[in-house]
Amino acid sequence: MDVVAIMEALAEQGVTVLVKADTERMAERRKPWTFVASGAPSREDVLVRTDAASMEQCLAACLPRLRELGFSFPE
Repeated sequence: MDVVAIMEALAEQGVTVLVKADTERMAERRKPWTFVASGAPSREDVLVRTDAASMEQCLAACLPRLRELGFSFPE
């Protein structure tokens, strides 16, 4: 899975994507990864977010929801 290609495809559709790895949560053995996708032209109500133990888990949780909302991106 090409995360950069996914983020670029979403950005081209007007979605802002943020991926974060939090060192404090990692040290505390909490879900250190955050994925947030928000906004879109004429669809400012778009907000898809999750915290997870890995980047893969973030994508597994958020990408299906983004597809349901009508966004397209590479597999």
